[in-house]
Amino acid sequence: MDSIKNSRRVFLKQTMLASAAVTVAPSLYAKSNRTTANDRVNLAVIGIGNRGGQIINDLYATGLCNIVALCDVDMGAPHTAETIKKFPNASRFQDFRVMFDKMGDDIEAVSIATPDHSHFPITMHAMKLGKHVYVEKPLARTFMENELLVKAAKKYDKVVTQMGNQGHSEANYFQFKTWVETGIIKDVTAITAHMNSRRRWHGWDPNINSYPPTQQIPQTLDWELWQMAIAEEHGYHKDFINGQWRCWYDYGMGALGDWGAHIIDTAHEFLELGLPYEIDCTKATGHNPFFYPMSSTIVYRFPERKGMPALDLTWYDGLDNLPPIPEGYGVSGLDPNIPAASTGKIEEANLNPGKIIYSKDLVFKGGSHGSTLKIIPEEKAKEMASNLPEIPESPSNHFANFLKACKGEEKTRSPFEISAPLSQLFSLGVLSQQLHAKLVFNRDTKEITNNPLANKLLVGTPPRKGWEAYYSI
Repeated sequence: MDSIKNSRRVFLKQTMLASAAVTVAPSLYAKSNRTTANDRVNLAVIGIGNRGGQIINDLYATGLCNIVALCDVDMGAPHTAETIKKFPNASRFQDFRVMFDKMGDDIEAVSIATPDHSHFPITMHAMKLGKHVYVEKPLARTFMENELLVKAAKKYDKVVTQMGNQGHSEANYFQFKTWVETGIIKDVTAITAHMNSRRRWHGWDPNINSYPPTQQIPQTLDWELWQMAIAEEHGYHKDFINGQWRCWYDYGMGALGDWGAHIIDTAHEFLELGLPYEIDCTKATGHNPFFYPMSSTIVYRFPERKGMPALDLTWYDGLDNLPPIPEGYGVSGLDPNIPAASTGKIEEANLNPGKIIYSKDLVFKGGSHGSTLKIIPEEKAKEMASNLPEIPESPSNHFANFLKACKGEEKTRSPFEISAPLSQLFSLGVLSQQLHAKLVFNRDTKEITNNPLANKLLVGTPPRKGWEAYYSI
């Protein structure tokens, strides 16, 4: 913690003039102690445009928080203007470190909705200061970053943690949990998970040999801060920001990291999958070292677990890469619980995002987010309908669950001890995609044993100068 404080002091001296250019509105919120059952949580939000703005609205709509601070590396961008207008009395910052230094005593919790590569340092900073954290999915970019977040959650055990896979507080969560507990879902041997909508990089030329050329940095954007701890700095280009970061291995987690947390989450938790012993990217159309394939198939293999059989989980993405559809699947009707993809309506896909679960006696089909499972074929579902257990209703949505946990009223449903191993699954899959290779993983030592480069990439490159302190607990 001292090393972070020292680096902040140096940083503040170096950026005093730059910070003065950022508007800081007077806060209307006095310093407060921990919330009680009748108080609102004083919430700072980091990343306030696009998806970040939606999350702020969802958190605020619960009636359980005050928005006390807004922070974004581009407070002058068009996509941040709506949030700034909605919360005119919240203090404003461009740098999260300055925000915590200036008004840390006024902040009890933070929402972090920044690009994937920047989740980790911001989250670690907040946790070390004792702030509760709501972090968008995937939790972090590298396997080791997720590992460190689990360790941090254990060390700072008074800090409430939640990853933002909101379906983990909706009907799918409670149904899957109940059906496992009552034996409806048992002896699962295979799962297919699929996301076949258009992605941002579809249409790009995969035969590239460099990153895009440097463009002029927008006047309001702090490009150096945007890159956070990434060691290999790139010159600014419009195709790195505003959601385009998801396309690149250096910054984002592709289709798997984006949608996997909404599709695989309940199976991963309630079937106690943990980590696989093998990850094999068997298809990577348009593979290149810079951005994600046009379509990919990734096979995860899990061993027997607590009396449950070994299981293969196969991920499919790409417009031309649909999973095998079992007999009796029926029509994939649109589900209002599945939001549209960022690049187009779900109706444009040949198959809705979702999963197919194969057990010894039954087959299930399900969608994404809060969508519930259906037994297939329909005749089998009708036969079993009268014997299915009652599913409890959710006592709170994902945003209220987090804020109520901050107030000591509930426990979060996607804390880091659950969401970090799930995010590690995505990190392993992305390594297999990036190298287009089969990886053998030792679940005990958490090492890749057949590929030295992949094993080094579990940790990733060292952070650039000034960011090292975030990588120690």
